[in-house]
Amino acid sequence: MTQSTPGPVFGLRWSALTPAGRRRGVDFEYLKFPTVDAVNLPGAAAVYSIKDVAALTGLPASTLRYYESIGVIEPVSRGESSGHRRYTEEDLDQVTWLACLAATGMSVSDMREYVTNGRRGPAAARQQIDLLMAQEERLARAADQITLRRRYVRLKIDYWQAIDAGDHAQADLLAREAGALAGDLKRPKP
Repeated sequence: MTQSTPGPVFGLRWSALTPAGRRRGVDFEYLKFPTVDAVNLPGAAAVYSIKDVAALTGLPASTLRYYESIGVIEPVSRGESSGHRRYTEEDLDQVTWLACLAATGMSVSDMREYVTNGRRGPAAARQQIDLLMAQEERLARAADQITLRRRYVRLKIDYWQAIDAGDHAQADLLAREAGALAGDLKRPKP
């Protein structure tokens, strides 16, 4: 195993000597994944490409562009010569917590409202609480539905195990219980 050290230019990593004493050259494995080193000079403020931010947050680049276009994310600065998006640490923090809200299933319109309220600061605390409590309630209802679905599947497993064991009385009991539960599964979500 060789040790690698960062090279002098844009994060290229030059390999040290191999155990046999031969130099290996550029370590291309290092270049397969985006890194802050790949876009920053030493001592400069961290700047991330859209590819970096997508990899770090789990949001696709297309989603990042969409969020910016509809105002969920503040406009991101652009490179002077390339015009490519250049995300700062502050931008990355904002995108990270938006990714967390998206992971809870929060709608884009609610995320936009959350960001707008956040800009208003303490004056919007009550609206933020209401928004998040409504999301918590949606998640609780979704969790109840998942619990119900799991119970139904468990009853069907138990039913078929009873059939396999030749216990028809138990199978009939489980079939009735699953039938009663099926009504709850078919009801539209509130």
